[in-house]
Amino acid sequence: MKPTRVQEVLDNILKTRWSAFVWGPPGVGKSSIVREIAARKKWKLLDVRASLLDPTDLRGIPAIEDGMAKWCPPSFLPSGNSKGILFFDELNAAPPLVQASLYQLTLDRRIGEYILPDGWRIIAAGNRAEDASVTFRMPAALANRFIHLDYEVDFDDWRAWAIRGKVFPLVVAFLSTRKELLFDMSNTDRGFPTPRSWEMVSDVLKQIGNTKDIRDVLLGIIGEGAAIEFLGYCDNAINEETIKKILADPEGAKLPKKLGDQYALISYVTHTAASNRNLEAAAVLINRLKPELAVLLLRDILKIKPKFMLQKNVQKFMAEHKDLVI
Repeated sequence: MKPTRVQEVLDNILKTRWSAFVWGPPGVGKSSIVREIAARKKWKLLDVRASLLDPTDLRGIPAIEDGMAKWCPPSFLPSGNSKGILFFDELNAAPPLVQASLYQLTLDRRIGEYILPDGWRIIAAGNRAEDASVTFRMPAALANRFIHLDYEVDFDDWRAWAIRGKVFPLVVAFLSTRKELLFDMSNTDRGFPTPRSWEMVSDVLKQIGNTKDIRDVLLGIIGEGAAIEFLGYCDNAINEETIKKILADPEGAKLPKKLGDQYALISYVTHTAASNRNLEAAAVLINRLKPELAVLLLRDILKIKPKFMLQKNVQKFMAEHKDLVI
């Protein structure tokens, strides 16, 4: 399932009492989706790493009360009338005995005397055995207590997220021309390309501002092959000064012919549109770009600025290209 579908399914599962398990490779955004759902619903999120627990941790410890042993549950388990998600990240990285300690909680929503509040739901996530990660085989009895979802990387979903998350324009532009490098686990010795790795690249570029000073750092983030390709793209891509000249004269300036430069222009315009800059220039450019690229720019900006639709030049484009926009 692509990320948007996983999110849609989780939203529906959370309306039931059943638990869900999200399977996927490292660095693709499994945990982020759970955090986004909790934030959108304004629910609490309790992130528990089962790999750090002992089999008895969830049960708690006994205390003597009126001559009898009463079990005191751990303080990290939720209580009260709140709503939230109890998230067991990296669950299958925990040893089998720890996983077995979750049998009762995931199915009956209780452990001994402790009862999970009605407003709380359980989601877990983990890597697959083929992902070169530390994993233990999940016991069949535990697996049968979950609704299992397979998370797959999808470029269009990532691009939509990257625009909202203000990922550095050159990263979005490069990956628009080399989508297969968004995620590549062909060499996992050290750094390798994942959505998380490219977010790291974006953050480093935001701090330093250019690729010349981070060439050696990129090798340790996305690996040698992807780093060489990305640096080659950046060295030959249209520069920011040229893009600013285009935006200063969107009606008359000469537009780039190379597809990679066109993607760079679109990514830069979208990035600046988030802060209400260059919106009028973007509306003019939509009528000058090739229709397919214009639609991409239009959709990108509308994701962050819905009122962009009110621009006269945007409405003109919409009237002329209804078949492409719908």
